[in-house]
Amino acid sequence: MPELCDVHGKEPAGIGLARALMADRPCNVLFLCTGNSARSIIAEALINQWGGGMFRGFSAGSHPKGAVHPIALELLKRMKLATEGLRSKSWDEFAAPHGPPLDFVFTVCENAAGEVCPYWPGQPMTVHWGLPDPAAVEGSETDKWVAFRDTFKALDTRIRIFTSLPLASLDRIKLQEHLDAIGKTPPGGGTT
Repeated sequence: MPELCDVHGKEPAGIGLARALMADRPCNVLFLCTGNSARSIIAEALINQWGGGMFRGFSAGSHPKGAVHPIALELLKRMKLATEGLRSKSWDEFAAPHGPPLDFVFTVCENAAGEVCPYWPGQPMTVHWGLPDPAAVEGSETDKWVAFRDTFKALDTRIRIFTSLPLASLDRIKLQEHLDAIGKTPPGGGTT
């Protein structure tokens, strides 16, 4: 019997998810960004909020900054999302043999999307949802907060759509099409 969220085998992608509902492991979702201090951290918190126990979120970076951006943490707290355990970490933690088997890997920045990624345990589906880096915004505190808010809104929209997909009825090709389309969704918008 395949793992609970087996989107990798010959069966339709969602059959593993249907089994997941009866098994003991949610789908593991990794969000990648170069610094793992803002976008990927926000995405991790959002998937854990909206995943309804069916998804477990993680985040990492190819060159982690070593600390979560303070505006990202404050924004998540203001939005009443859990921040406990959020930390900037290397993607090496997830590429190791003892790492969690991954079902989905999303890159949320252009740099991470262009890098050669490690081999991921579980042979996950990979998707690019690039967004501008709010941590790179220069200017006033207001300018910085607006950038983080816009990033939050875009990721919130995309993750809510992702977590509502009928995974059990989508084959791997259709699921990939949906995931790619979600990555083009503007904040507050729907998909095709």
